[in-house]
Amino acid sequence: MSRLCERVNSSIHRGGVPRVLVLLAPLLFASLPGITRAQVSPGEARTIQNAIGARVEALTILGGDFGFSDGTFHSTGTLAPGLRADVDINVSKIGGAGEVGNPMPLGDLGIGWQPRIQGNMGYLKSTNQLNSAPETGDTSKYRTSSIEFGGGARFWTSERLSFAPTLMALYGHTADSYSAQSTFAKQNLSELKQLGLIDWNTDTWSIRPALNIQYVIPIDRTRLTLSSDSIEFYTRGFARSNANVRVGGNSGFLTAKIDLDVPLGVELFGHELRSGGYVSRTDLLGDLKTGLDVQHLNEVHARIVLDFLNQVWKFQWLGLGSSYVWGPNMTGWTVGVDATFRF
Repeated sequence: MSRLCERVNSSIHRGGVPRVLVLLAPLLFASLPGITRAQVSPGEARTIQNAIGARVEALTILGGDFGFSDGTFHSTGTLAPGLRADVDINVSKIGGAGEVGNPMPLGDLGIGWQPRIQGNMGYLKSTNQLNSAPETGDTSKYRTSSIEFGGGARFWTSERLSFAPTLMALYGHTADSYSAQSTFAKQNLSELKQLGLIDWNTDTWSIRPALNIQYVIPIDRTRLTLSSDSIEFYTRGFARSNANVRVGGNSGFLTAKIDLDVPLGVELFGHELRSGGYVSRTDLLGDLKTGLDVQHLNEVHARIVLDFLNQVWKFQWLGLGSSYVWGPNMTGWTVGVDATFRF
């Protein structure tokens, strides 16, 4: 310490005051309250920006695709490397799918076919309570509105086996609002906004090619249906409020399902009562897996419905259904209207 003082004194005596101030100024300013240096490195910013892009794509699919159930979900996964949160997700949807008319012969091939239409509208709200330093205590909220529409055809190779290739388009609008409670966020708020890490909005579009394969096993009047779905999404972002918000990637999921439909032979309000439900497993791929930090989801669904086939517009059945969903880092449930259409 004495040698340092001697060097400083010597520098002052030689007229070196400016040189000393240059050396000491950063230390002096760093010790003042309310004055900080930039806390987000370029590498950290890129990592979080990539995570945001995957998250937007994943939430748009979860909230906008008819292949996923609506409901209330809770997640404890990772939003970005080193950034963990308790996440509550609420999804509301209206939509579905169905074939038009009866199977028609496809030339002389011995194959029947039907046009198929699919559509969905959804709204999702995701509340993320950050619980990893230095953002502990901050809250980020995503709101996503989406609409999806498309179709294809179902081809019957026999009375039991069919497959349906389809193509859909999915549009979504996502906005982020950030509530800063941590010292880190408050001191770096303008930088975080400039980097597109908080308080932004963006639109997205996705192309969704898919293939459904199903095999129907009739047991008297009961129907057991085994099905699988392979779905891909090619997503791009546009109309961004901040150029640093970059959305664009590939996602997908594979679903295996066993569905049971049981007519009960009991009438209620002039319609036959039916029960049933399904169990399924969905494996997530690409940005859908990364953005949700979930590898797969299992679902158990039960329903009690009234048969409206050929009685009320295009309804096949209408009633109540309930699902429980679970997987790594995520659980969820839903109770609501269960409806199936036949056009």
